[in-house]
Amino acid sequence: MIFSTQSTHKLLAGLSQASQILVQNSEQRELDRDIFNEAYLMHTSTSPQYAIIASCDVAAAMMEAPAGTALVEESIAEALDFRRAMRKVDEEWGADWWFKVWGPDDLSEEGIEERDAWMLKPGERWHGFQQLSEGFNMLDPIKATIITPGLAVDGAFSERGIPAAIVTKYLAEHGVIVEKCGLYSFFIMFTIGITKGRWNTMVTELQQFKDDFDKNQPLWKVLPDFVAKHPRYERIGLRDLCHLIHGVYAVNDVARLTTEMYLSDMEPAMKPTDAFAKMAHREIDRVPIDDLEGRVTSILLTPYPPGIPLLIPGERFNGTIVRYLKFARDFNEQFPGFETDIHGLVKEVVDGRPPAYYVDCVR
Repeated sequence: MIFSTQSTHKLLAGLSQASQILVQNSEQRELDRDIFNEAYLMHTSTSPQYAIIASCDVAAAMMEAPAGTALVEESIAEALDFRRAMRKVDEEWGADWWFKVWGPDDLSEEGIEERDAWMLKPGERWHGFQQLSEGFNMLDPIKATIITPGLAVDGAFSERGIPAAIVTKYLAEHGVIVEKCGLYSFFIMFTIGITKGRWNTMVTELQQFKDDFDKNQPLWKVLPDFVAKHPRYERIGLRDLCHLIHGVYAVNDVARLTTEMYLSDMEPAMKPTDAFAKMAHREIDRVPIDDLEGRVTSILLTPYPPGIPLLIPGERFNGTIVRYLKFARDFNEQFPGFETDIHGLVKEVVDGRPPAYYVDCVR
């Protein structure tokens, strides 16, 4: 028997916090609905939000066959058409640069691919992962990660590059809001209702970005709202800014530093509950970044990108983590408006001086 919990607000007409549980019976045993319901009720609120429950009912009704099947197939078809359109533009540009869509290299010319086409197999160049269990990992075709030039799959920086944060700022000013953004990639999702007209707008704006980049258009012209908030960039060209930030990423080898940070040894110094109790009783110190090594965090520390928790309460800071936090601090001072967001990091500004960053640690 297989259980799966899905958030309905991502793809369907569900409100935020609305989720549904899907159950697939095994060949030998069927779900005991009474026992399952009792277990479920142990974890529900005695004061339910009925608007959320109603939205779950609407989402379930949307997925009833045959309409639900047709809607899902349409989303997959639009996502594949978008990928093919991006590759067609790439072929038309020839040797010139263009954005890539992360995914298998051998998509067919039309139609919806079979499931096997999206399986991640060990050693394939397009994803770069080596040790993978057979048939365990699959890329969802409706989730499209767009790769910008500058960083190879193996983590090597090219001479020139286009950080994704600049591309997403550009798209936002032209009416396209991106789901998530990394160093050299950003993520869009083909939810139900995404039409050819909408993703065509995305392709058109990316082509316009390329044109403005190649001409090195000044930021006051292509990002007027952003420049109004950050006048220091007014006379910088779009290509010059991309190369400037790319150079800082490359010099600090930030992709490798991020990887090393997550792979570094995490030392649990106390239980998370004990660390939280210290914070609740105010037995904590607000420690500057430079003095963090060896200290025990009382909070959850989550760098974005990649948006994955790094330290949980009770774990100890090591030198690699501190080195990354110093990079983030220096980068934020150098490029306001493109800040690296780190949940758990406290920012304080005093008398107009450069901001100082702290973490609440166990005393």
